Amino acid sequence: MPVTVEERWRQFFRWGPYGLLGIAAVIAGVSADVFMDRTERVAAGVLLAAVILLHVVWDLRCRRVAAATGWGLEQPGCGTVLVPGAPGPASATLFLVRAALAFALTWLSPFFSIYACIGYFDATHLLPRRLPRAGLLVTAVIMAGSQSGGLPPVSLVQWLAFGGLFALNAGLAVGFSHLGTKDAEQAAERAATIAELGRANSRLEQALAENAALQAQLLLQAREAGVADERRRLAAEIHDTIAQGLTGVVTQLQAASAAPDAERAEAHLRRAADLARHSLGEARRSVRNLGPVALEHDSLPEALRKTVADWADRTGVDTRFTVTGAEEPLHDEVAATLLRIAQEALSNAARHSGAGRAGVTLSYMGDEITLDVRDDGRGFDPLALPDRSGDGGGFGLGGMRARAARLAGSVVVETAPGEGTAISARVPLGAP
Repeated sequence: MPVTVEERWRQFFRWGPYGLLGIAAVIAGVSADVFMDRTERVAAGVLLAAVILLHVVWDLRCRRVAAATGWGLEQPGCGTVLVPGAPGPASATLFLVRAALAFALTWLSPFFSIYACIGYFDATHLLPRRLPRAGLLVTAVIMAGSQSGGLPPVSLVQWLAFGGLFALNAGLAVGFSHLGTKDAEQAAERAATIAELGRANSRLEQALAENAALQAQLLLQAREAGVADERRRLAAEIHDTIAQGLTGVVTQLQAASAAPDAERAEAHLRRAADLARHSLGEARRSVRNLGPVALEHDSLPEALRKTVADWADRTGVDTRFTVTGAEEPLHDEVAATLLRIAQEALSNAARHSGAGRAGVTLSYMGDEITLDVRDDGRGFDPLALPDRSGDGGGFGLGGMRARAARLAGSVVVETAPGEGTAISARVPLGAP
């Protein structure tokens, strides 16, 4: 597993002071004859022991705090740059005592500045807010004294060198500390932004999951609605094709059985067979969701003309078909709807009206087309009929209205007992 940057810094802050102190002690010991007398060597030894004791005591404290809090070695100065809380008095005391010992050691030998430079790295993490710069300046004093030839300066040139080096060290330390602080702030902002993005992504994933569930529900509802609509369509088509065809077949068979001679009976039987074949073809086309066979090769006016003629021939009712207005091309669904409405209206007239005359008019009226079917039969009370337009049955007048409504059209019935019946269907020309 690769070692992270944070882990490397943690290791440096825990073991770095010991390493730097060891290097400084070795170099100072080799050069002791140049920089220190016997008394200074003893003092340096005592100070070294004090520094080591200071770090050992701090490490023990960190371990005790770690065992009590569960932080691990994540206290300031305990091997991490990721401080879980603000630096406290204990860490500030560590920095000040360590700086004083480093200053004393550098006073004895300038090579102990190697150890003192650790203050540049952890002043921000050990000192409370607004004090890190003071700690950096203290460290800069120690480093400048070492670089100018040792403390204290003994000549004007050495004092000038000390001042220039102090300014250089302080400027670099404060400048890099400022950049580091800004970088840390930007890193914190990026971390906060990433965390917010993570929360936003979580909310987005939740919303997507809810949308997926809603979409699945809508698809199920659409599928159920499609199934219900297809059932209504098939029910209406069966009623308009098979039921009407069988009614015609029964009528012709009854007429054949009541015919006075074989020739007339045979004519009724042929007509019954033709009706059965025609109804069978219409039923197959309805199952396949195809248009009426009458519209396969003819326009709506011509198909209505033939339908009216066949109906008049079967029923014996004097029927006229009229077209008004300039004929315009129609969408297949519009033509099929009007033809089915005409067939249903004529079928109802044949079964219930007892009419002697009837009329069918197809009118092109600008942006809409109107179909009127009239008869002089016995009529009926429309309020006495059950409204079946909304029960999914799709039969009779309810079926006509449902067909027209699917094309944003309407069906109006005008009738009264003994006054005949007029059915008017209106459909926009632009309906799909």
